[in-house]
Amino acid sequence: MRIDAKDVYYRDLNEQVRNAIAGGEKDIEILNVNGQRYIGDGISAKDVTITIDGVPGNDLAAFLSGPAIVVNGNAQDGVANTMNAGTIYIHGHAGDILGYGMRGGSVFVRDDVGYRVGIHMKGYEGKVPRVVVGGCAGDFFGEYMAGGVLVLLGLNRPDGKSIVGDFCATGIHGGLVFIRGEVESHKLGAEVGLAEPDENDRALLEELVGEYCRVFGPEPAKILEKPFLKLYPYSSRPYGRLYAY
Repeated sequence: MRIDAKDVYYRDLNEQVRNAIAGGEKDIEILNVNGQRYIGDGISAKDVTITIDGVPGNDLAAFLSGPAIVVNGNAQDGVANTMNAGTIYIHGHAGDILGYGMRGGSVFVRDDVGYRVGIHMKGYEGKVPRVVVGGCAGDFFGEYMAGGVLVLLGLNRPDGKSIVGDFCATGIHGGLVFIRGEVESHKLGAEVGLAEPDENDRALLEELVGEYCRVFGPEPAKILEKPFLKLYPYSSRPYGRLYAY
């Protein structure tokens, strides 16, 4: 089913999408999207695919609990806010606070992301949220992570550009961050431990990079031949000594 979003108010567009799913549609293509917000929010149908042509607005797939969403373009801020389940593929860049409070599901971004990606990510009821970014990230990547997995590949970055911004993984107290290549120590939060990926980590990276490459096209072997750095939390309560009680 196709829905033309040209000049359609975001509430009306989202109502059309929900009505289509309620009517039994499994594959929905939304054309001419231009900043409409909240697409896919709270949808729980697990056998539905929503394909978006254009640039969706803020909070794409917030509280998503099952569908697959494919964005044929860039995405704005707040993708996968408190997402529970499902998969999102973004064939371009994504903005700030992607994966805020994310509790499950997977997000794959072909290119760069903005600031505070993965902030407050957590596991929930045995779920492990996962975000794979093909390009670079801004400041506060993985800030206050409590669970889940972030992978940053740094592909196609210009000479001299850092793969990640400042304050990476500041306040991390759960989960893992994998960064392909080296990161200057001054860019990392004080609570971050550093290690080489072990055998289990490598298997996870092969799985996630393999899915990234299946969708976006690069060769997995070429990506995986470069070493990764594993960032992990020193403590589950990094600021405990700062509390009054």
